[in-house]
Amino acid sequence: MSNYRLTLCYDGTRWKGWQKQGNTEHTIQGKLETLLSRLLDQPVEVAGSGRTDAGTHAAMQVASFRAKTKLSPEEILSGLRQYLPADIGALSLEEAPPRFHARLSCVGKTYVYRIWNSPVPNVFERNYLYFLDEPLDLSAMGRAAAALTGTHDYRAFCSLKRYKKSTVRTVEEVRIEALGPELRLTFSGDGFLYHMVRILTGTLLAVGRGELKPEDMADILASRDRTRAGETVPACGLCLTEVRY
Repeated sequence: MSNYRLTLCYDGTRWKGWQKQGNTEHTIQGKLETLLSRLLDQPVEVAGSGRTDAGTHAAMQVASFRAKTKLSPEEILSGLRQYLPADIGALSLEEAPPRFHARLSCVGKTYVYRIWNSPVPNVFERNYLYFLDEPLDLSAMGRAAAALTGTHDYRAFCSLKRYKKSTVRTVEEVRIEALGPELRLTFSGDGFLYHMVRILTGTLLAVGRGELKPEDMADILASRDRTRAGETVPACGLCLTEVRY
């Protein structure tokens, strides 16, 4: 029985997220498990580094699985590339150490959220951007971003009403870049809660609009109250760009 590490990318537009679900076959994990089980002629369970939401994209997602097969990693990779749909790409496949696990071995991730801050249409990237034609105070957003970095309890930035595990995370960087009409927010940390990046983005946009102040961030963190933070912005602008081990 060998352990494998698969690196892939996907356009999440038409998928119901990463995690397989009983009521739909339209998930990334479900698609991979079905295809690998057929290719390797055995039941295969795939673990991902994390669960991306419905509509969220990944430039780099890592998965692991175990299988007993005479096929080489190159042959398995070739089969994945042949049969996966065009919006899921298998980038690499290699044998991994026995204890490697895509989620449990992960030490950090980076997400990018893209906003089109202009009235000018962007037809060709419409599935990868959040369209927001409003003036934003980027200086205030930058100060708020700095207040949201570090090691904190991010319970106020999680959509789950009940969270059994710790909601303490370390966010190493929140970077805001204006690239012409595009506003790009980059979040790097040791891990993120359910909807956390999308809520952090919504909170920073609320600061940019003047609805919240940078000085409010400490109180929102301390409150652990989801209603104190900003909206959960749409998934289409979000992309997982790096998984670190």
